Amino acid sequence: MAKVEVIEVGPRDGLQNESAILPTADKVRLIERSVAAGLRRIEAVSFVHPKRVPQMADAEAVMERVPRPDGVKYAGLVLNPRGLDRALATSVDEVNVVVVATDEFSQRNQGCSVEEGLRNWAQIAEDARAAGLYRTVTIAAAFGCPFEGEVPTAKVLDLIRRITESAPDEIAIADTIGVGVPAQVRALLDGAAEIAPGIPLRCHFHNTRNTGYANALTALDHGVSALDASTGGFGGCPFAPAATGNIATEDLVYALDRTGLKTGIEMATLTETADWLADRLNSPVQALLGRAGPFPTPRKEETE
Repeated sequence: MAKVEVIEVGPRDGLQNESAILPTADKVRLIERSVAAGLRRIEAVSFVHPKRVPQMADAEAVMERVPRPDGVKYAGLVLNPRGLDRALATSVDEVNVVVVATDEFSQRNQGCSVEEGLRNWAQIAEDARAAGLYRTVTIAAAFGCPFEGEVPTAKVLDLIRRITESAPDEIAIADTIGVGVPAQVRALLDGAAEIAPGIPLRCHFHNTRNTGYANALTALDHGVSALDASTGGFGGCPFAPAATGNIATEDLVYALDRTGLKTGIEMATLTETADWLADRLNSPVQALLGRAGPFPTPRKEETE
């Protein structure tokens, strides 16, 4: 039976756009709950400027306290060489470097142009490789930009071509504002596979316009074996207007399991965690599995 890797991004992307700032202990508890559910790759923190994203200000403290069972790996989001310096001072196993597909969003998100972002990636790639870290590069706003509009497929594929010059361990294509549809997913992934054969492809979808799960299943049919998701469907980008949550881990796991793609992740534990997190954030769960439950057990009709 085929398997797919689900990468939990709730502790990072799920929290960064929420008005409530969780204490470090709750962030660690969220990660512990994710591990207990069977998740083995977790984007735990973001090494960004604490004044720009205060929800992530305690990245170092979180990494000091995360559980360390065998087989669990933690990633930290990095935007620039300064962020990598902070990451290297912790126990992260991976870095996820963001290159934005448009200049306006890149300036707002990380204070640099696309060209500067590519240069940052090249430097980070070299230094992170020397430190023995796994290196993912995420192309943000690959399906559309809230400031510049349509992002041509050819532009994203050219970015992938240039990114591969620094030999990433993984390339992630992100629909940061949730505008993508399956036809775009097919075009981008088919093109990426030709440009970067042998480099694992990963996708990051938001369900802003209710296309996230269709996009995720389409991605699996086009060579992707890793998908990002956030427990409860929390998430969004602080610098993108109306960018709502990621696809929900529990809803994605339900779809994958029913499709025959076994994840080894416990849906019941995820829904319990989503409710717990909603209480901590004072924000409603966006996922649907907790409302409807898993596939129903047949019930025999009562007879007189």
